[in-house]
Formats: sequence, structure tokens, C-alpha cells
Amino acid sequence: MHSSANPLSPPAHSASEPSSLLGVDFSSAPSRRKPIVAALGEWAGPRGQVLRLAQVQSFASLDDFAEFLAAPGAWIGGFDLPFGLPRVLLEQLGWPLQWAELMDHYSQLPREEIRRQFAAFCAGRPPGAKFAHRACDGPAGSSPSMKWVNPPVAYMLHAGVPLLLRAGATLPGLHVGPDPNKLALEAYPGLLAREVLGRRSSMPSRKFMS
Repeated sequence: MHSSANPLSPPAHSASEPSSLLGVDFSSAPSRRKPIVAALGEWAGPRGQVLRLAQVQSFASLDDFAEFLAAPGAWIGGFDLPFGLPRVLLEQLGWPLQWAELMDHYSQLPREEIRRQFAAFCAGRPPGAKFAHRACDGPAGSSPSMKWVNPPVAYMLHAGVPLLLRAGATLPGLHVGPDPNKLALEAYPGLLAREVLGRRSSMPSRKFMS
């Protein structure tokens, strides 16, 4: 359970400039044993060379996390869940190709129906190419967004994107929300680890502090 105080309040000098960084390890079925985890921080120092971790919060239910996202605040957030599905999948299933219409359709489907339709799609494809991929999956090294097991990212999309939309967030390139203070980005922790943390010895002296 998260605290009632929301640390993501907008800065006093500007209500339109996000002041906090938010990183979210998401789960489509959170629990006390495996909660959704949100790390909050901000760039500090005279030239923004220090990433200061302010706090980490855990959420044992989707309702708790939804309340957190919907609370007034200003942030740029990275969420480790997909924001879309492969076009070839949508075309074969006859689902909407426009993002807003697709999310409205997808969010109304029961998970079992999602699994059934995706499994039928995979059954008709050749070995080694069962899952369809988005263009970004390869460069990011991410699981296909239609995958429903290990990890169930299709269910993460199903559970997570509606929460962002209800919170009024903007998803750049996909959706302009009513709250300009909340910007949500699809994040790839594995890509960050490979491309940034794996090259720490050659990076400038940008520091991380708790």
C-alpha cells in the first residue's frame, strides 16, 4: 500500500514542466509478494549531472496504482510495458489500426479471449516465427507485445495502458491526454542495461544518488 502523500507535486514556478522522473516495474497481476514498484527521482546539481532517487513505492493492486497515477502531479515516466501491438496481428484479426480505437477495443476483451485469439494466430504461423513483432522489438531486444506468458506482456498492455489513459497522461506519438504534466513513455530496462550501464567506464561523470 502506498502512502497518502503524493511526492509528484508540480514545481511552484511552473505547472507545465514535469519536475520528477518516474520509473515503473509493472505487473498485470500485482500482489503483496510481487507488487508494482515505482521509483521516483529527479535530476539535480548545477548541470543536471546527478540523478537523485527520492523514494520507492510499492503497490499490491491495480486500484492502488491507478490512484497513484491519477493523483495531481508532474512527471515524465518510463513504464516497462508495451503501448501497442504488431500491425500484422491487427490486420489478421480485423482489429482497429488506429491506436485510440484499438486500445478501446482491446481493453474491453477478457484476458482469456485475448489468449484464445493470439494462440490461434500463432498456430497458423511457421515454427520459429509464431509471434508477430513490432518494429521496435528487435532493436530493444524486448518480448513481443502479443506474448501472453513468460512474461505476459500482452496482459501488461491490457492492464496498464487504460490506467495511464484514465490518469490523463500523454503518450507521445500516440495520445494527447488532458494533463500536460504527465508524460508516459514505453521503457526498456534491458536496453538501458546493455546500452548505458554496460558502458559505464566510457560514460561522462553522471552520478546516481539515493
